[in-house]
Amino acid sequence: MDIFAFIPQFGGLIWTLLAFVISLSVIVAIHEYGHYIVGRWSGIHADVFSLGFGPVLYSRYDKRGTRWQIAALPFGGYVKFAGDADAASGKDVVAMAQAEANPDKLRSTMHGAPLWARTLTVAAGPFFNFVLSILVFTAIGLSVGVPKDPLTVGKLRNLPFEGSDLQPGDEVVAIGGIQLPPASDVTAYSDAFSAVPIEQPLEYGVLRDGSRLTVPGPYIMPSLINQVMPQSAAYQAGLTSGDVITAVNGTPIFAFKQLKDIVEASSGETLKLTVWRNGETLDFTMTPKVTDEPQPDGSFKTQMRIGIVGGAAFETATTSPGLFEAMWSGVENTGRIIQGSLSGLKHMIVGNISTCNLSGPIGIAQTSGAMASQGAQSFIYFIAVLSTAVGLLNLFPIPALDGGHLVFYAYEAVTGKPPSDGALKVLMTIGLTLVLALMVFALGNDLFCP
Repeated sequence: MDIFAFIPQFGGLIWTLLAFVISLSVIVAIHEYGHYIVGRWSGIHADVFSLGFGPVLYSRYDKRGTRWQIAALPFGGYVKFAGDADAASGKDVVAMAQAEANPDKLRSTMHGAPLWARTLTVAAGPFFNFVLSILVFTAIGLSVGVPKDPLTVGKLRNLPFEGSDLQPGDEVVAIGGIQLPPASDVTAYSDAFSAVPIEQPLEYGVLRDGSRLTVPGPYIMPSLINQVMPQSAAYQAGLTSGDVITAVNGTPIFAFKQLKDIVEASSGETLKLTVWRNGETLDFTMTPKVTDEPQPDGSFKTQMRIGIVGGAAFETATTSPGLFEAMWSGVENTGRIIQGSLSGLKHMIVGNISTCNLSGPIGIAQTSGAMASQGAQSFIYFIAVLSTAVGLLNLFPIPALDGGHLVFYAYEAVTGKPPSDGALKVLMTIGLTLVLALMVFALGNDLFCP
């Protein structure tokens, strides 16, 4: 049983906050544990490991003298190593002066440890975030599987179409007279699907029990909703996975491409959708939103969207991938998120796309709740995506972030000495100001962007 199914699609503030706290706590815990465990392996003592900030709700000391605590504000966390003055790893001048009298004690502090130990400890936080993402994507790949080649019918979807003769286990070799090449030839496979005529019923060439048959079926990519995107027009209107859009503004449709063309040509005008839901016909009204979509070449294209993802007329049969294949796919997924994030940031900076694409805590919380409402797998997938984003953000070369510390260590490696305490204080103040400014800007996007 999927306990997340009990979260209402338009759940209240409590559900949204709960999903946000859970997702953020997991990501922060993994990030900070990376700092902690690598620091411990490197001989650096951790005084405090904290989930959350503010008043301490619970704490205990382990046998190494580290205090593990849960604080009242569950919106972050930190590891305070020996010699640190604060959660941002600023130097405690008094503590370091006392430690200098004892070489062993000095070695166990963050600021007295060798450069390699400090570098590995700081880099471990983002690295563990990326590892979490890769492991989650790997686990999802292993559980969901990969589509069989040739394309094989799995479970038939519930559609408002009668007369289909497709059966589970059919190997689809042609659709609408278009022969399907091997799925391994990605370009040819995609071109073949693009060439399928938009008609219903559609003829399918299938292999069934060793015989080649031609059978009727629904259009291969019907106007079916497979997923509703958080904070989209469709989500706000109440559309759900499994809905089939049968008409737009009174015009009957059956193909997802027909819906896509109408939405893109709408110029943001309100659309009236007729939806088939488990045999019942419902009416919805929504206004498409301007969306900046990443393209394969790294650019962005602005389109009108209602925020739904389509699906095939049937679930494709799958086969279990090997562990290495699934893990490599996890690495590739994580890499695509990093690449897409950097590309989006670049295009926002140069003004090619709206800065409203940058979400703050409210937007992330809303997305957390929306993904949780769509099931455990969607929510866990979201955690993996957010974990990659958090790891990447922490690598930005801004003082107070992990990337800023790594820049300081690179300077030390080149010059043979760290920046002066005075310079570090100034740079850390600048870094904290930049981080706070970014948070305020993102929060403004949450409140004022359409």
